[in-house]
Order: sequence, then structure tokens, then C-alpha cells
Amino acid sequence: MKSALEIKPDISYKSAGKFEETRFEKIHNEIFKNSAEASVIVAQEIAQLIRSKQEKGKSCVLGLATGSSPIKVYEELVRMHREEGLSFSNVITFNLDEYYPMNKENNQSYHYFMHQHLFNHIDINPDNVNIPDGTIAIDELNQYCIDYEMNIKNAGGLDFQLLGIGRTGHVGFNEPGSHINSGTRIITLDHITRVDASSDFNGIDNVPKRAITMGVSTIMRSKRIVLMAWGQNKADIIKRTIQGDISSEVPATFLQNHSNATFVLDQSAASELTRFKTPWLVGECIWNHELKSKAIVWLCQKTKQSILKLTDRDYNNNGMSDLLAQEGSAYDLNINMFNVLQHTITGWPGGKPNTDDSHRPERANPSQKRVILFSPHPDDDVISMGGTFSKLIKQGHDVHVVYQTSGNIAVTDDEALKFAEVGKDFIGDAAAQINFKSVIEFLNNKSENQIDSLEVRKLKGLIRRRESYAATRYIGLKDENTHFLDLPFYETGQVKKNPLGPDDIAIVKDIIAKIKPHQVFAAGDLADPHGTHEVCLNAIFAAMKELKPQKYMDDCWLWLYRGAWHEWDIHEIDMAVPLSPSEVLLKRHAILYHQSQKDRVMFQGNDSREFWVRAEDRNKNTAILYDELGLAEYEAIEAFKRFDY
Repeated sequence: MKSALEIKPDISYKSAGKFEETRFEKIHNEIFKNSAEASVIVAQEIAQLIRSKQEKGKSCVLGLATGSSPIKVYEELVRMHREEGLSFSNVITFNLDEYYPMNKENNQSYHYFMHQHLFNHIDINPDNVNIPDGTIAIDELNQYCIDYEMNIKNAGGLDFQLLGIGRTGHVGFNEPGSHINSGTRIITLDHITRVDASSDFNGIDNVPKRAITMGVSTIMRSKRIVLMAWGQNKADIIKRTIQGDISSEVPATFLQNHSNATFVLDQSAASELTRFKTPWLVGECIWNHELKSKAIVWLCQKTKQSILKLTDRDYNNNGMSDLLAQEGSAYDLNINMFNVLQHTITGWPGGKPNTDDSHRPERANPSQKRVILFSPHPDDDVISMGGTFSKLIKQGHDVHVVYQTSGNIAVTDDEALKFAEVGKDFIGDAAAQINFKSVIEFLNNKSENQIDSLEVRKLKGLIRRRESYAATRYIGLKDENTHFLDLPFYETGQVKKNPLGPDDIAIVKDIIAKIKPHQVFAAGDLADPHGTHEVCLNAIFAAMKELKPQKYMDDCWLWLYRGAWHEWDIHEIDMAVPLSPSEVLLKRHAILYHQSQKDRVMFQGNDSREFWVRAEDRNKNTAILYDELGLAEYEAIEAFKRFDY
């Protein structure tokens, strides 16, 4: 019976054949457009295995993972159970790991995670569920781990092991230095692993320093292994794992020696693989405009030359002889690419009135545009495009900033307590719309993992709201052009959000219909740690799709900016807006109005710098890249990509 993963997804570049591909890649991998599509395929393979075992009257032994990567797989398995009658009555599960120490009832425990996402919704026998116990006494752990291994062996071994991968290259919690012969054991977590988990625990100080994990040898004995990775954050470690040498410094590389392992990736996670990053080094390519741009920018950076200095030899010596033959000469390639990049640069992000716009990224007309700047959180607007925001206002456009979520979970308890105490001292309980005394009492007695009360969430949301007003006033925006949607999907009071729903889309749709914009700016950065940006962008896509039949939408262009996490690659940029030194300073000051997000950033991901520093460094680096390519030298550049919705 064929594995479901033998269904090949479409790829962007012409295949060079398996021999050329495996010259770089040492593990079989499949690339999908997005994680949702890939997760369905993985779930189908698991379901197929369960059913085939049922037909033979055998148990199906699954090794399961936690974290964000497998969530959609579990959702699809639950759907198949409810709608297609998939039974788990013959399934025995063994989870990879658990934090130590960790109570099962703690909502950060993997016991809680697995029941929340899978076990509570299927017909599995509770006795067949095995998850490492984070409450075992330390002096009993050694025997407990031996017993865990024996339980797997007595069940017949793992038929299928589902894996994610950490930025350190860990599988399970097998951190760098783990031996290929390691078994189930307690392990000290790498600092990077704890940083990545810190947002789930409201700070790194709350992340356990140890964990119980299956060992590398335990995983390698599995009959079938599928490792999933989503997003740009995983791209570097995926390349090291698939294309690098086997090393205990990257434990996932041990999977190169497994006879039946597949890596299932989305396009972002696969983006650093040679056949995607530089496919001209693998074999023959179909040279479309995007690939030519990507290749020429790469060639400039590799040879440390500006575009107009590249020679025929540079192209021939770096896998681009077919491109050179197709285009005729380096001169033609160079001048065409130079003009493409030159035409992305504009100081008029809303279009320059009364000018020829045939080589400009934005239209000249209408000269005054209605503009919506969507901001997923109440600071993404100034972090990501504060300079462009200011230019649009100064150049006379009707700019509206729309904050899609309240951002309340990113306000620390200490910050909220400070405001509550000031509010209580200033206006007293009787006059307050928020009962500050109740808020103070709640925060002072808040237990671990307790969800904020409605009043606390309201206060934290108001803190973000007033910071936003301060920042937009500083930029020059009128208060009446500042809108707060407080989308329902976000308002759970915890890190985990609800799925995007019809109410969210309707709210976004209403604000677009009210303003009837010529330009929409939205966050195209999908690398934020908890997916809020992605949900907010999907709400905009859905709303604009529903509104597309409206006449005013014919004149509406959608521009995507990147947030605090990544910038567009040079070849992806359709509009580059230069910033002067004074505009960089203005942007910095606007970001600093968001005081609750300064010094103690709750969800900063894998970058320890504050958001204003990240934004400034990113914008200055983009300007340096343009300069090195031989274009004009600027202090900083904000970048945008046009999206056809």
C-alpha cells in the first residue's frame, strides 16, 4: 500500500532529477504550499496506518509530538473520527517528552496539550495513552525511564513516530550533544529551547530547565518517521539537518540513517534548501522574472559586486550559463535588473501626483488616496512601517490605522498592576469604570496559569489602546482615523487563540466597506510566535475576497509589510520607501510610545533585541543591500510587496 506522502506536491522550479537533488539532500522530503495542506496529508497517512492495522486485528503504536507543528494534524484526525468514523480503539500512543517538573493539570504540560488537542475528542482507551510523567520523584526517574522504554518494546515498538524540530536541531528534547544510542532519560534544556518556549510561560524565568525525553535510539527504532517543520524560523536548521553532516550537535541529522523517514515542510521551512534557495546550482531552471531577480541579487552578494559590474564569467562560473545564453549578455541582464530595482524605490508610497507612473510602484491617481493600514497588534503599524505611515499623512492622503486585536495578553501583570494602582489613587473606586481594587486584588493573588479576569483584560487592552493613540498622534494622525476592532478570535485571555471565525471576517469587511480604500497595507509577516499575524492576514484576505465584486475594490491595491521578525528578500520587494535620518528617529520615538512593550517584551521570539532596535537595524540593512547592489545610498528603507488578492 502506498504511503499518502507519495502524493507529490507541485514545486516552483523544474525538477533536475533525483540524482541532482540528492547530491545536496540526504533525507527524503516533501514540500507543500502551506502547513494546513501538509498536515492533512500526514493525518491521512496516520489514518491509513490505523485502518490497515485494524483490518489485521493488530494494535497501531504511535509516537506523538507536541508543540505548534502537529496541531493541524490532530485537528484533522479528530475531524476524521467525527465525520468519517475513524476509530482509535486499537491505537496505543507514546509521547516523546514532558517538561520536568510539571503537573499534569498545568496548561503548559504536554499531558494537558495532548488531551486538549486529541485525546479528549477521540475514542482511544485511556489505558493506551502513555505520556512521560513530570511529577515522578527525582530518585525514581531512572527506573521510570527504563520502564517507559520497556512499555514501548512490549507494545511491539513504534509503528509511526511523528516529530517536530527545534531551532537547536533537537527531536523530542534530545538537545545538542545527545548520543545516537541515548534512551529515554531526563535532560537539561538548551537555552535556545527555553527562549523559544518563554512566550508560552510568560517569560524565560518560568520555563522548566529540564525535561524527560525519549532518546535518539528510541526514535530511530521507529518503523516510520515523519518530521514536520513550518515557517521561516525553521529554515536554517532544516537545511543543516537535510544537507549537513551527521553530528550530535544537530541531533536531527541522525535521521539521515533511518530507512523510512520523510520531512514534511511548508515552502518557508524549505526556503534555505539548495534546490529552492539557489536552484541554478542544482540543474536546469525555468527562468521566470522572479527567479532571474533572485539569482542576480544572489550573484552580486556572492561576488561582492554591484549589478552593473557583473561579467559573463561571473554568470558562467556560478551555475547561470543557461540564463546567460537565454538573455544574450551580462550587460543586458545587468541593466534590466538594475532598472527593475531602481523602479521599486519611491519616496511617494501613495503615488506621486502629476507624474508618469509607468515605472513607479504606485499609481499617480487619485492624487489623494484613502488608505487603510491594518495592524495585527497595537504597535505593528509603527514598528513595520512608521516612516511610510508618516509620509502618507504628510503627503495628504486620508490615512486610517486599524488595530485588529487588543493586544492585551502582551501586557505584563506588573505593568497592569502599576496602572491599576495609579488609577485607583487618582480617581478612586466610585468613579472608576474599572474596579481597580478588584483588579489589584486579582493580580496580587493570581495563580499559575490562571486566565485574566475580564476586568484585567479590559485594563490591559486599554493600556495598549492609549499607547497607540499616543504613537499615532505623534505620527500626525487624527484620533477619528484610529480604529480598534478587538477581533473576537483573540479575546481568549490566554496565549492560545480561537480559530478565525465569520464574526472576525465580518468586522474586517465592515471597516473596509466603510472606508473604501485605494490602498490597504497589511502584515505579511507570518513568523510571529503565536500566529496572530497569520490569522489577521487571513481575515483581510477573506474580507477582501467577499468584497471583490464591489466597484470600489477595482481600485484597491494590497501592500504587504513585514513585522518585527523578518524582512522581504530584495528580489521580493515591489516598493522600497527610503527614510531620512530624521524619519528614522521619528519612527523610533513612535515605537517607544508603546511603553508596555519596552524592556520586558513578553513575546519577542528568538531575538533578544527590543522591537525598535530590530526595526531600525532591519531598515538600515535593507538600505545597505540596495547600496551594495549599486543603487542610491539611503539611511534606511521600509519594504513592501504587492499582493494580488
